[in-house]
Amino acid sequence: SSFPAEAASDQARGKKSTARQRHHPQEAGEDETASPNPEGWKINYEKSWLHRHCSSLLLRDKQAQKAGRLFSGLMAMNVVFLGSAFICSMIFNKVVITLEDVWIFLSILKVLALGWMASYLLFTRRKPHAILYRDAHAGPMWVKGSLILFGACSVLLHMFRIGYNIIHIQCKSQVALLFPSIGILFICIQTYFIWCHAKDCTQVHHNFTRCGLMLTLAINLLLWLLAVTDDSVHKEIESEQNNTIQRYEGNGTSSCRCSNKTGCKVFQNGYILLYPFNTEYCLICCSMLYVMWKNVGRRIAQHHSTCAKPRFKPHGVIFGPLLGIFAVITGICIFMVYQVQATSSSPSHQAFILYYSYYIVLLPVMTLGALIGTITHGLEERELDTLKNPTRSLDVILLMGAALGQIGISYFSIVAIVATDPTDLLNSIILAYSVSLIIQHITQNIFIIEGLHRQPLPANEGRSQAEHSRNGSKCEHRRQDIRKASQTYIQTYSHLNWKRKALKEISSFLIMCNIILWIMPSFGAHPVFENGIEKSFYGYSTWFVIVNFGLPLGVFYRMHSVGDLLEVYRSA
Repeated sequence: SSFPAEAASDQARGKKSTARQRHHPQEAGEDETASPNPEGWKINYEKSWLHRHCSSLLLRDKQAQKAGRLFSGLMAMNVVFLGSAFICSMIFNKVVITLEDVWIFLSILKVLALGWMASYLLFTRRKPHAILYRDAHAGPMWVKGSLILFGACSVLLHMFRIGYNIIHIQCKSQVALLFPSIGILFICIQTYFIWCHAKDCTQVHHNFTRCGLMLTLAINLLLWLLAVTDDSVHKEIESEQNNTIQRYEGNGTSSCRCSNKTGCKVFQNGYILLYPFNTEYCLICCSMLYVMWKNVGRRIAQHHSTCAKPRFKPHGVIFGPLLGIFAVITGICIFMVYQVQATSSSPSHQAFILYYSYYIVLLPVMTLGALIGTITHGLEERELDTLKNPTRSLDVILLMGAALGQIGISYFSIVAIVATDPTDLLNSIILAYSVSLIIQHITQNIFIIEGLHRQPLPANEGRSQAEHSRNGSKCEHRRQDIRKASQTYIQTYSHLNWKRKALKEISSFLIMCNIILWIMPSFGAHPVFENGIEKSFYGYSTWFVIVNFGLPLGVFYRMHSVGDLLEVYRSA
């Protein structure tokens, strides 16, 4: 007699499971596939040559997505390899392949990318149902702010370059004026494009959009590669000490003098000051374009897209910001003293000792803070966030990759100092600085990655669920619930437990420290090239390439760490 009852209960459980799968597709095994749209229109899955061999619409869409990413990725790889071959040929044989040839090649690519961006803005995005979903994690405000700042600095850099070339018009070709002019147009349109559409999950023209994004990403990579390997500007400045610029023309050379020495000096200093910002702009554009490329054709579940992020609240945090402000003020003072002495005709050893000593004191403190924060993360009973998130995955990749810049320079410095004279005072200080820098990068990366992969607090989840459940209540009950929720929220931040308070203190301190460590190399403090130790060991050209390759990555690492540490602070 119990069999009919059990069968009925099994049937009821089956209906509940079917309904649960219908309303929660992610829990049923689907990967961020949204529920059917209530408006009644039908999603047009992208098609490829693989669709004949696929039986499921979802499987067909996945295969087409993989094929589109593979094709656009291969196209970008070939463009980067061809451009790298041009740049390397220019470095090793400046007579056959000149810098102007590289400029012409990059200008053609920029024109193609500008044409694609115009077509996306005018046609693709205006298609019906083109942008059904937007990635809430893509393009955070600190990244967009950096994009605007570095983009404006890059435009000024090209303006300084145009002014410098106009003064030396008798030594420069028309390409030298055309290339920065196209560069200004490219930066302005690209910055607008990324600012407005960084969150788009494009659902039409999939392969065309992927190829356009990859082409633009490849251009930014090549511009960054050209910036870190081209030492022509520095050689021109050195040659202008005699008020003469040498220009190679076939097997001979021609020279010309600067008619306006004041103008030449202004344009030179402006160009050198803004040079690092251009490389940072290229790296930021590459990271944001990659996220946009990953989001093409992506369908985000409804509950995943409406998830609110915790807000930045300074309650209960005192010692971290105070120590960070002290580190920033001290760093600015040391930076000003160093700049005054380093720009003199003969920089003294005291300037380098003062600069490196500041790092030797600050870096171990940052390392200790990151270690304590990592241990505190381990003591917290929080689950890991395993949901797929292209932005967070890219954050981790960029964090690890950008750290290689300063770590690489540090290892080259260690080898040069140990091989020459490690007992010298300045050499021993640089050696300690290099080792401290490597350890600090590793410990800070571990702390940030641990913080980025933590689930939000249960209190916040309960608060959001309570807010959604109040929609069907009466007005008076709604006011009471809001008042209770706000009081609970204030108490939560006012009376933090020691684990959360420690994480917020450490995160705020590391944020301030990374800000000052970003400011100092960004605005001209480059002792690794100015002290002359590694330069004499490796040679001018080799050390120039190493420093120009590592320093922009190091600056980008500090800026990127600030954004990631803000996320760690908010989630603590």
